[in-house]
Amino acid sequence: MFKWIKSYMPKRLYFRAALILVFPVVFLQLIVSIVFIQRHFEGVTVQMTRTVAAELDLITQVIEREGAVAAQQIARSLGMSMSIVARDTEFSERRRVYDLTGLVVRRELLALPEILKVDLPNNKTVNARINSDQEYFDLQFSRRRVSASNPHQLIVYLLFFGAFFTIIAFFYLRNQLRPITRLADAAEAFGHGENVQYDPSGALEVRAAGQAFLDMRERIQRHLKQRTMILSGVSHDLRTPITRLKLGLSLLPKEQREPLEKDVEDMNLLLNEFLDFAKFENETDIPAEDTNASHLVDDLIENFARVDIKIKTVGEIGNKPFKLKSFAIKRALENLINNANRYGDKILIEKRLENNFLILSVHDDGPGLNKSQYDEVLQPFTRLDPSRNQNKGSGVGLGLPIAKEIVESHGGILSLSSSSLLFGLCASLKIPIN
Repeated sequence: MFKWIKSYMPKRLYFRAALILVFPVVFLQLIVSIVFIQRHFEGVTVQMTRTVAAELDLITQVIEREGAVAAQQIARSLGMSMSIVARDTEFSERRRVYDLTGLVVRRELLALPEILKVDLPNNKTVNARINSDQEYFDLQFSRRRVSASNPHQLIVYLLFFGAFFTIIAFFYLRNQLRPITRLADAAEAFGHGENVQYDPSGALEVRAAGQAFLDMRERIQRHLKQRTMILSGVSHDLRTPITRLKLGLSLLPKEQREPLEKDVEDMNLLLNEFLDFAKFENETDIPAEDTNASHLVDDLIENFARVDIKIKTVGEIGNKPFKLKSFAIKRALENLINNANRYGDKILIEKRLENNFLILSVHDDGPGLNKSQYDEVLQPFTRLDPSRNQNKGSGVGLGLPIAKEIVESHGGILSLSSSSLLFGLCASLKIPIN
């Protein structure tokens, strides 16, 4: 039943905690303002106004019994000024909009039948017109006699001290939430392949969560290093028997040697890709730095041109630097270009900025893939030979997974789609630029 409220709630923890802090303070001030100020000041105003109304009633009785002169003496003794006016003299009835106690004053004074009109021009005086027989009398007395002085001061005190203690609470709240935001930043940075300095601090529960994060990060890093060492060690150990095989094959006749040499070259290619995969684990620890993505793509095109691989580019992203691990991004693009060259004849790199993302797409004119195979081909050691030709050699299925790991270490994604430019496969690196 409260789902509609969630759309209006703040998304960040700091603002939610601030709302929890501010809402009771504001709500309490409203209750005090309505219950105390209205009830209390209204009651005080009623009592004071009825006292003055009794004095006005006494003055009207003196006017009827003893005349206007005696009534003026009584009014003067009560702290009022009284004057006789003509019946056609104008009398303005004024009350400021924010003068709430003025409503009570007018209501109580006009309850006397002899009082015709009540004027409340300011906070200092009250004017009342009395009808006695055929004469009108105007009375003027101090506003303090019918309502409490400066009732707004309580509201001012409420607002001032409420704001003062709320600001103090904000500072305390920020200090309590800072360890949580630091933990979130450290976890997010680790998800992007960066190890930022983090020391557990704050409340006991936050310290426990921070220490658990550090232990988890250490275990993950240790596991990655062990996997890299095992993979690198096995790959290096296999180089020696492969070298002996090459020497042994060189002694065989040509017709027997050639097919076996092809197998040895395939094994050597597998080892090289395993070693590349092992090197990638160390590359993810390199911090991101300001990189000109346009120059990076241009350098890649020049490098591939030296081995007679022609690449065209479309789109423009300007010369604004982006926070990138330049060596890793270059390697990811190399893998995508090698994959496109293996299965197609034309290669196109598309550069564009879209929705705070830097998008670098590699298009080819090869046979492409079915949509159902996009997720599968991004898994390590996956080769979809039936869907892609093998005229230009094959790998072990690590090119796309390595590119995927690299872009994810930047907080982005690697997406595959059908190319709208060359009608083959389109592999896109989508990297957030903020």
